[in-house]
Amino acid sequence: MFQLGKTIVSESIIDNDFVCNLSACKGACCIDGDAGAPLTEEEAKILDDIYPKVKPFLRQEGIDAIEAQGTSIIADFGELETPLIDGADCAYVIFDEKNTALCAIEEAYNQGEVSWKKPVSCHLYPIRIKDYTEFSAVNYDKWEICDDACSLGKELQVPVYKFVKEALIRKFGEDWYAELEKVADNMK
Repeated sequence: MFQLGKTIVSESIIDNDFVCNLSACKGACCIDGDAGAPLTEEEAKILDDIYPKVKPFLRQEGIDAIEAQGTSIIADFGELETPLIDGADCAYVIFDEKNTALCAIEEAYNQGEVSWKKPVSCHLYPIRIKDYTEFSAVNYDKWEICDDACSLGKELQVPVYKFVKEALIRKFGEDWYAELEKVADNMK
């Protein structure tokens, strides 16, 4: 681990390769697991605001879940998350013609209906951020459903931090990312 500003970064984001392989996993990270996507308070407010514009992109099951639970929920340990459909799929998940899970928020963004791409936790995946009082921990979340993404990343020689470059810049800024690149270059 190393420190960059007010972050403690796991070397695993440099040492491991990753490129999402949706044709293999079908977006399993959005439909497997037992929790919704982590949200900040600001993101929960954004979801409230953009819901009317995202709603036309949603499946009926997602609309039902959101209208029953809210655009975001408070989980067991007090964290904000996206609601789930019957404890499984993220309520914002939609499916394409190949039955691949996609994000209705991102689809609304791609169609120019909203200016917010999706929760930063989704954009950052497979990196997870844990905020503490004095710093944020930046870690690689290795999950077996992403084995195909690891294989593709290795084949293409794309480390995790490069795969999520846009999201890391969105979260921490250009200067932070430039410092991360310097650390990565020195580790080679």
